[in-house]
Amino acid sequence: MHDAGKPVELLISMVSENDFSYMFHKPNIKFTAMQAQAMGIRHTFFATKGEKEKELGDLKDALRTNGVTELVTGAVASRYQGDRINNMCRSMGIPHHAPLWGIDPLLELGELAEKYDAIVTQVSAEGFDDRILGRRIDGGMIELLQKLHERYRINMLFEGGEAESFVLDAPLFRRRIMITKSHTEWHGPVGRFVIEEAELEDR
Repeated sequence: MHDAGKPVELLISMVSENDFSYMFHKPNIKFTAMQAQAMGIRHTFFATKGEKEKELGDLKDALRTNGVTELVTGAVASRYQGDRINNMCRSMGIPHHAPLWGIDPLLELGELAEKYDAIVTQVSAEGFDDRILGRRIDGGMIELLQKLHERYRINMLFEGGEAESFVLDAPLFRRRIMITKSHTEWHGPVGRFVIEEAELEDR
């Protein structure tokens, strides 16, 4: 969006009570405020119970409360999310931009590995284990995801809920996020990399 001349001015983080919301990211959500700070844009949290279908109403409230006139999302393939957000924005009379929609997974992963510092913060699919949890998305990770895709037919961009990620550094960041304290935990097949403490540092 920035390259298209439409720089984003506000990051809204929906804080869901449901660990497995159909719409919203949950792991390490409080540190998205640090991401906004790193980019030099405004940020706000908005609470939602994360109830299926009803959580769209919470998103609509968040957009109205913050006077949003255009919405940008990072959806790439989920028809469930894409259709609902498109319909919601249509009802509100605001444009919905999804610049990554339909992108080739290997193209997106390659750009992540080259230009971003992003780590996997939750796994919840067959074949996803300690080899992936807490690791940076790099060339080795891409090779592993390709093998898991061939064997289990997983979505390599995690659109099926296979995993979640967190960006520590990006081209628009003025400073990078340094994790100073963390731990991993497992609840059956679900593994989480929990960021306990972090700080912004100069590059």
